[in-house]
Amino acid sequence: MLEMTSFSEVAILLMMAAGVGLIGLLLRQPLIVSFIAVGLLAGPSALDLVQSDAQIGLLSELGIALLLFLVGIKLDVKLVRSLGAVSVLTGLGQVGFTALFGFFIGLGLGLDAITSLYVAVAMTFSSTIIIVKLLSDKREIDALHGQIALGFLIVQDLVVVFAMIVLSAIGIGAADGGHGGGSVLSVMGSGLAMLVAVVLFVRYAANPLTERLAHAPELLVIFAIGLATIFAAAGDAVGLGKEVGGLMAGVALASTAYRETIAARLAPLRDFLLLFFFIALGATLDLSLLGTHMLGAMVFSLFVLIGNPLIVLAIMGALGYRKRTGFLAGLTVAQISEFSLIFVAMGVSLGHIADDALGLVTMVGLVTIAASTYMITFSHHLYALFEPLLGVFERKATPREPTEAGAHKAGGYRVILFGLGRFGTAIGLRLQRRGIAVLGVDFNPQAVRRWRGLGLEAEFGDATDPEFVAELPLSGARWVVSTVPIQPTGLSQEDARRTLIQSVRAAGFSGQVAAASHSAVDSAELFAAGADLVLEPFQDAADRAVDLLCGAPQAERTEIPEIQTEGRLAL
Repeated sequence: MLEMTSFSEVAILLMMAAGVGLIGLLLRQPLIVSFIAVGLLAGPSALDLVQSDAQIGLLSELGIALLLFLVGIKLDVKLVRSLGAVSVLTGLGQVGFTALFGFFIGLGLGLDAITSLYVAVAMTFSSTIIIVKLLSDKREIDALHGQIALGFLIVQDLVVVFAMIVLSAIGIGAADGGHGGGSVLSVMGSGLAMLVAVVLFVRYAANPLTERLAHAPELLVIFAIGLATIFAAAGDAVGLGKEVGGLMAGVALASTAYRETIAARLAPLRDFLLLFFFIALGATLDLSLLGTHMLGAMVFSLFVLIGNPLIVLAIMGALGYRKRTGFLAGLTVAQISEFSLIFVAMGVSLGHIADDALGLVTMVGLVTIAASTYMITFSHHLYALFEPLLGVFERKATPREPTEAGAHKAGGYRVILFGLGRFGTAIGLRLQRRGIAVLGVDFNPQAVRRWRGLGLEAEFGDATDPEFVAELPLSGARWVVSTVPIQPTGLSQEDARRTLIQSVRAAGFSGQVAAASHSAVDSAELFAAGADLVLEPFQDAADRAVDLLCGAPQAERTEIPEIQTEGRLAL
């Protein structure tokens, strides 16, 4: 083959990604799996096209920094405070129990104690990048289980940092006669210094600076990218990692008025750059190392795919969360991370373990990353399948998620409205103005809190949870209305609106059901699914606009408080 330039190599990888991605889309497969497959095809085990490791690695690292930056920029500080203890307990508990069980599994498979310890620790790390990408695509990163998962993934990342610092210190100590224990304290001090820098930036510079930069939107975007990368570089330099640094950069701009504009403009760039992360991940998986521990790889893969979610489910159940929240959060740890491979590779380089241990962990990574992508994609279907078996993981009282069953209005509600975004809020306020009792439902804690702040009654819950829907005061309601966002068809196959229609009918609701739609085809499908009324916001608004232009009397306008979204219309 002729020698290729880096530009030609990237061009070929992009075309391969488009072609394999199209095949995956036609087969209704998640894009992440397709992109990892591109990495495998282009890697040393197949076509061996990836030669520009430094260039592709740089693009990959930029994507990681932007991904975590966009997560940080929309973090709800109040929610983080309320979930901090839960995230720490769940994260540390999962790491501890996974390492313990994994160590004994390794011994049972005939591995020596040191190798068993390395492999067990590697099994505790989950891929923050993959999970955040999947949850963001499903629009579940703002849900309670998404926020909890993000919290304990950050805890895991800190454990990764600590473990790698310990190994580095061991290596340094071996080289300089036993010194190097100061590395841990150095990283902790540097992390505290970065946190102080973020607090000072938010307090004194964030708002006036972004206000000035917003006069030139392109400059605002460049500044945001620069802030994300400089924090990621600083985090990497002090040992915290690019992920933590990028997250801190996002938090630094989370309180500004322009965070949604920044998020909307950077989202396409993030998706483009993350393509190279998944390609690089696939290209680093050396299939020639996979044959020596097939049985061990299968056992550890099953442990990660089944055992890790059960550990999180048990911990969250003990903390007072409902089994559904624990199950959905638990699925996010059903894979190992790219850091698992790095961690084991460090052990090999230090001479602690043999090369075949890296092959074992590589095989586990390949299996669990692919399988867990499907598990997270179809998480609600899996919950419906296993729900009858999960009762043991839920306490009789769930203080972390009160159902408020006794707090409903005495006279009941005429309308129960699912989806408390801009459209749902507008409907709720107008119903309230007409004296109609309405109960709002959303699975975003921030949306529920905002709705209550407007003087409306709301409950936290998931429209796709039949058990939760059955507990709602449906008997006195005349309408159930769904304004929940429509999921993109490429990743998630579940339509929350149709699931809701089935759930309320199964619960004995005899009133009428309305659902929002954006197309005639979608409207027809909703009517076929049992909807009595389909709301088409754009068409309905156009009809009302024509009426006003033709002289119809204008009703009194209800002012809707500004609702921040992720650069898209939130129904």
